[in-house]
Amino acid sequence: MSKDILQTGETRKLRVFSGIQPSGKVHIGNYLGAMRRWVAEQGFKDNYFCIVDLHAITLPQDPLRLRKTARELAAVYLAVGLDPQVSTIFIQSHVPAHAECGWVLSCVTPLGWLERMTQFKTKSRQGESVSAGLLIYPVLQAADILLYDADEVPVGEDQAQHVELARDIAHHFNFLYGDTFVLPRLALPEMGGRIRALNDPARKMSKSESHLRGHAIGLVDDPDEIRRTLRQAVTDPGREIVFSQEENKAGVNNLLEIYQLLTGQTQPAIEAHFAGKGYVALKAEVAEVVIESLHPIRRRYAQLIADPAELDRLLALGAERARGVAEPKMAAIKRKVGFIVPEF
Repeated sequence: MSKDILQTGETRKLRVFSGIQPSGKVHIGNYLGAMRRWVAEQGFKDNYFCIVDLHAITLPQDPLRLRKTARELAAVYLAVGLDPQVSTIFIQSHVPAHAECGWVLSCVTPLGWLERMTQFKTKSRQGESVSAGLLIYPVLQAADILLYDADEVPVGEDQAQHVELARDIAHHFNFLYGDTFVLPRLALPEMGGRIRALNDPARKMSKSESHLRGHAIGLVDDPDEIRRTLRQAVTDPGREIVFSQEENKAGVNNLLEIYQLLTGQTQPAIEAHFAGKGYVALKAEVAEVVIESLHPIRRRYAQLIADPAELDRLLALGAERARGVAEPKMAAIKRKVGFIVPEF
């Protein structure tokens, strides 16, 4: 189906939607795998970047902390370089159409599709008590994307299953009710999509575990904490500092990938630079590159978080713009399924 099915006349810019939960700390993996790309491409795409607080409550949350972390995440979005004049930055719960659309889509989504989702299967196998929200949140994630007729969803590879589900739901709804939704596509980064945990390079760096000591480098961590985290990073028993796909070299490769992404140097140049050096030197140099690269983000974040009223003003403007797209789309969805939509 064409991405332009809902348009007449001129072709619009490629539209992008993505979001992050306001739980855990935003880490360097989020930045290198997604956020840096958001910033680099925002000038020539139509961008919607959401703080997905409705998703955050699928697990128990402290209300005061949730409000705090939502503002902190907004400050991070702006500090990394997202421009509120160019990109629409907003909090999910400020646009009620997300929840409305999620309910409608849940009514056309087969239960079996949701039971196959990785996170739900993992929790269920572990014998944990899971909420209905954890089962159906992938439908809400689909609603987030489909409400904006997003062409691209620039996220990490761990979200591929969710974007594929959004496509399946869109296709199914279009079959039942006629062309309504654009079929979104996953936009994976060429590099940085799977930065590994520093305390366990067999696993991906995760926001849900970013509070664990030594797991991740937060974007606004202070320099001493960054140095301490990298000193403790797991490597291997060897000494050779080269890029490698061997699993037993995953820790060293992870550090080299971070170094390459932040310096822009080629792999041969990096290997030549570290030839004859040990892992202590590697960790120290990676730490200084990270500190220097994140310094402007930390400085801008400190300015933004000190002015919550300005943050709230910018979020209100973003929500108003998002509602301007989401509400007419939701009205069209309601008409398709047979609801009476009042004219205000």
